[in-house]
Amino acid sequence: MNFATPGPELADAFARQQQACEDLGSPFTALICRLFAERGLPQGPVRDVLFGWQGDLTAVGDAVPLRLCAALHELTIRGKAPDLANLYPPHHGEPDHTRLHERLAAAITQHTTHICQRLTRAPQTNVIGRASALYAGLKYIAQSCDLPIVVSELGASAGLNLQLDHYHYQLGEQTCGMQSSDVGLNPEWHGEQAPIAEPVVAERAGCDLYPFDLTQDQEQSRLLSYIWADQTERLEATRTALSIRARSSGNVDVGDAATWLEDRLSFTRKDQAHVIMHSIAWQYFSDADKQKARSVIHQAARGSTTSAPVFLLGMEADGKHPGCALTLSCWPQYIMLELARVDFHGRWIHWQPQADK
Repeated sequence: MNFATPGPELADAFARQQQACEDLGSPFTALICRLFAERGLPQGPVRDVLFGWQGDLTAVGDAVPLRLCAALHELTIRGKAPDLANLYPPHHGEPDHTRLHERLAAAITQHTTHICQRLTRAPQTNVIGRASALYAGLKYIAQSCDLPIVVSELGASAGLNLQLDHYHYQLGEQTCGMQSSDVGLNPEWHGEQAPIAEPVVAERAGCDLYPFDLTQDQEQSRLLSYIWADQTERLEATRTALSIRARSSGNVDVGDAATWLEDRLSFTRKDQAHVIMHSIAWQYFSDADKQKARSVIHQAARGSTTSAPVFLLGMEADGKHPGCALTLSCWPQYIMLELARVDFHGRWIHWQPQADK
């Protein structure tokens, strides 16, 4: 089999993703990225798509290495690449690097159509660990306005974080959320104490360009494929969250964020706080959608009142370290806060609300 070594930009994207995977506790996915960076990709359509990519290849842009890793992981989950699956977790021990690279390449060559199709879609990890930070944000909102909350989530994926009040949390010394939930999240907590108020979610809905149809086994496999294969606790927690999702309310509609949000914000909900929420999603929106979404939010903000306030809660990469920023914008009395620094997978939260300077 003939291999082509990635050019500088693609090699750098794989190297950066390798480091990110190591930092976030996935040595196996880090190894896959390293093998592609150092040993190359098999000649063919997949290689052509990757080498000709127009846009930001890295995790803060189009996250191309993650798209490829997820496509391959999905093949192992669905039993489509048994030889490769034999080298994937939960098999013990680090696999032989040459054998793993050969089987990755064979899977790419054999399943070209599947992989090329998956490369067209942005990662939809729907990491439920992020719900810890988002829930803390809702607690802050509930404490500040004491109103029932309407949640509108952008880039909601499968809607697992849309049901964040159906999980149980340990936020520092505070136990909160739904005590009887089968999903319990216990991030390492630093900084000030979490807000005490408990949010009451009166209504919830989300949108996504490609929401998951969770009635289909293939769609559940696609969702699980975005979780790194050696992170078994995340996989099991997500499977449990899927069972809760099947019983909970809140649609995830098909559509672009700006158009969907325009409809959601077209009327005022009196005596309710409207919270627009997104987590590691904004980077995947087009520039046009970002601009339109901002315009729609600002238009709604101008019509907000103390009995119908509007909030924008975001957990996104901001180029700073460590982790990402949990931010909150509030209207009608405009305030912008950075509530916390948060691990990308929600493993730790440093809670330190401060006004944006």
